[in-house]
Amino acid sequence: MTSTKNSTQKSVLSLKKSNKTDLSLHLSKHHPCYNETAHYTISRLHLPVARSCNIQCNFCDRRISQYYHASRPGITSKIITPQEALNFTLEVLTRDPRLKVVGIAGPGEPLYNHETFETLELLHDYVPELHLCICTNGLLLPNKIDLLVKFGVSYITVTLNAIAPAIASRIYHHINYLDERFYGVEGSELLIRNQLTGIATAVKNKALVKINTVLIPTINFDHIIDIARKAAELGAYIMNIIPLIPLGSFTNMSEPTCKQLKLVRVIAETVIPQFRLCRQCRADACGIPGLE
Repeated sequence: MTSTKNSTQKSVLSLKKSNKTDLSLHLSKHHPCYNETAHYTISRLHLPVARSCNIQCNFCDRRISQYYHASRPGITSKIITPQEALNFTLEVLTRDPRLKVVGIAGPGEPLYNHETFETLELLHDYVPELHLCICTNGLLLPNKIDLLVKFGVSYITVTLNAIAPAIASRIYHHINYLDERFYGVEGSELLIRNQLTGIATAVKNKALVKINTVLIPTINFDHIIDIARKAAELGAYIMNIIPLIPLGSFTNMSEPTCKQLKLVRVIAETVIPQFRLCRQCRADACGIPGLE
């Protein structure tokens, strides 16, 4: 019985992989967070132009300080302007020919900051050979997808921590949307609806979509497979399950064990490929992730 089950799971995963388009396979080779080989050979650059955020996650603690050297999302030594972002990109290109991907991953929510789109436009105009990437919570993705397409964004990572509002309401304190604040299940329903719509629309527009999911053992451990199924159904290319870093309101929570993280990845991999090398990078990261 177990042998038959394992065989079926492998067949499902094989089918998922075989359905990837040639374009998706081509794009994945150029991004160190979508491809394990590229993780050790291709440089990426994060431009910290997005200061503000429209969601308060219970595990979030954003820091902007040149003296804060921890390596995790939400941290940058400083916020830079779009013009400074372009100048820095050009400077890095002169000394690192391995740079292929330039992304905006905070420290706030990229799609909530007009500086993100000014930066993308400059990059699109002056360094069109680079691949552009956005990491987003997805709340504004349906509203902003046309601009992302216009500026040639090839890679979109969406942080999807739950698809059930009751579970999501335990992860997010509040949601700011169109100048109004939402709490609890109501806010979570809005967020999830926009996330799922945005993912489907991004896939339809030929973007390579990665799903980031923060594993919070006491909240979404048993829910990970549901997120994985929905991500696969919507056409996401790959999933990245990352361990909770206990911060903010979740400071006293326990981070997942290696065994728990490995287990949910194995389960989720039956429906969507998993990326296992994530470094949970800073908003101003630069270089080859696998060599840092």
